[in-house]
Amino acid sequence: MPSLCFVIPYFGRWPFWMPFFLAGCRANPTVDWLLFSDCGPLPDCPSNVRVIETSYAAYCDRVSARLGIDFHPSNPYKLCDLKPALGYIHEAELATYDFWAFGDLDLVFGDLRAYFHAARLAGKDVFSTHERRISGHCCLLRNTQELRELFLQMKDWRIRLAMDRHEGLDEGAFSRIFIRRKNWPRPLARLFWRLNPWYRRAEFIEAYSTPDAKVPWVDGSRNFPASWFWRDGVLTNDRDGGRTFPYVHFLVWKGLAWKQLSESVFATYPSLAREPAWQVSAQGFEPLVTRAGEI
Repeated sequence: MPSLCFVIPYFGRWPFWMPFFLAGCRANPTVDWLLFSDCGPLPDCPSNVRVIETSYAAYCDRVSARLGIDFHPSNPYKLCDLKPALGYIHEAELATYDFWAFGDLDLVFGDLRAYFHAARLAGKDVFSTHERRISGHCCLLRNTQELRELFLQMKDWRIRLAMDRHEGLDEGAFSRIFIRRKNWPRPLARLFWRLNPWYRRAEFIEAYSTPDAKVPWVDGSRNFPASWFWRDGVLTNDRDGGRTFPYVHFLVWKGLAWKQLSESVFATYPSLAREPAWQVSAQGFEPLVTRAGEI
């Protein structure tokens, strides 16, 4: 089984849904997470999640020294631009892994190994869970020098990383190494993409894991799942029957509906996340209740 480690720098304050993020990590014991943060220790943190405590200034100093640029942005959101370079920046910590990955914290993981199984990982070098771009919230890369340094092919990467503003390099400039002419008719675009050797070494398959976002759902409609069900590390929803998913990305909910949630609701989350089953929707995280009304 190929070894895999996610690298995520995150500074400020841990989000209120972290107990559920950690529950998904705990249910994937053969995958590791490496978090660089000043947010403090994580309560009930599983052994496959390691928090490296560092200040934001010290982390920016490390990035600057490794990349040979002045990287000291005023807003930590700029760290998203570093995602394609994280394998290079943290080469030492990742030395023993077959794959490394960049991603976000606004996810609940299902069975990652059922999706990124050994046979699948043997076939390609880069794995995006979107069809037409690199998925900034979850992308896997083979841990070789060539792949760790692939970000160097991004046009003007030094200038754009040194800028204070967020440039969206992970889903923009890094995607263009693999895919261009996305607005062409799809058959013609796919033919053009296949001429690119980097595209042929990558997997771009839509995992349908971000409800209410720009990508239409499995059947091409805008009829998205309303609730997602987590049972002992397996993730399904109320829309797609028994189909399982590697994760759910609640980007839209956290920016809209969840802003109405209260601190009293958050206080119930640590104990709920330890239950063998629960559900998540625009209403937040709740106990999983069957149609018969039984948990």
